[in-house]
Amino acid sequence: MTFLLVAGSTETARIDGISAAGADPDLMRHTPGADLDVIVHGAPALAPVVPVSPTGCPTPAVVTRAARELLGFDVVGVDAGIAGRTGSPTVDVGHGPGRDVREGTAVPHAEETYRAARAFAESLPDDRLVVGETIPGGTTTALGVLTALGEEPAVSSSLPENPLDLKRRVVAEGLDASGVAPGDAAGDPLGALEAVGDPVLAAVAGLLAGAAESDTRVTLAGGTQLAAAAALARHAGVDAPLTLATTSFVADDETAGIAGLTRSLDVDLTVTDPEFEAEDHPATDAYLAGEAKEGAGMGGALHLVEESGADVSMAALRARIVDVYDRLLAAAPEAGP
Repeated sequence: MTFLLVAGSTETARIDGISAAGADPDLMRHTPGADLDVIVHGAPALAPVVPVSPTGCPTPAVVTRAARELLGFDVVGVDAGIAGRTGSPTVDVGHGPGRDVREGTAVPHAEETYRAARAFAESLPDDRLVVGETIPGGTTTALGVLTALGEEPAVSSSLPENPLDLKRRVVAEGLDASGVAPGDAAGDPLGALEAVGDPVLAAVAGLLAGAAESDTRVTLAGGTQLAAAAALARHAGVDAPLTLATTSFVADDETAGIAGLTRSLDVDLTVTDPEFEAEDHPATDAYLAGEAKEGAGMGGALHLVEESGADVSMAALRARIVDVYDRLLAAAPEAGP
């Protein structure tokens, strides 16, 4: 089994109030590369900050890193268009960051990214892939493609209060600018991606198509963004079994509608509760307050721990999360939050 973290950026993340995946819009561009570094190395290698929300909620990559330290799974970074820098080796399938969806063409090289990711997945020897993502602003672009495809238009948020009205306005502007009405892109996933998507969604959809060609099982490690990638794959004709492993934080978010969305896409849903209420620590308290909820493969990492049975307990994971968080802050650069 290999854990793939698909990282990328979109200018949509710079819209005020859209995302909490970074301390501010300027620092947010470093989140994808830093997330990958945290999972691979335990700390950012080249990014000037530790990825946190404006309130200081740590990146979900802390959880995925803790699970990796306990379980020892391999991680491969997939660069779908990172705006900042990463100190981790990556497979490059992208053509730069995505544009603001309101411009009318959000991912001009969607087809090239999709095909490169598909070819990469076809070449992998693994029996199973676990695929996570990191892209600030990604729930808004996910809402965009779901709307363009005519699927259930519901997504989660990294913020405690999901700014769905703002996201819907942004998506409506993007669809209007691109000349695509809701449902117009049904059966045309590349058209949906190009108009109002992001490069990470293009790469994940391509990975799903390639994995299906090689009969590789896929677990999508995330929430509504990866459900949107599954929708893109379904509209591309991929009918292979898919599983979405997400957190209880996403499942409990009524605005996300994850159960209904996965059911409509014929995607198996598995939900893991990390029982963070048993830990009194800043690394877990912010999640209980409704921040982050998912990202950087956290739901899939929790699922892998649960899958391991007696080998690794959730209590052991929580203790390791605290350890990773404390080490991360101790290594934070002077320019950090």
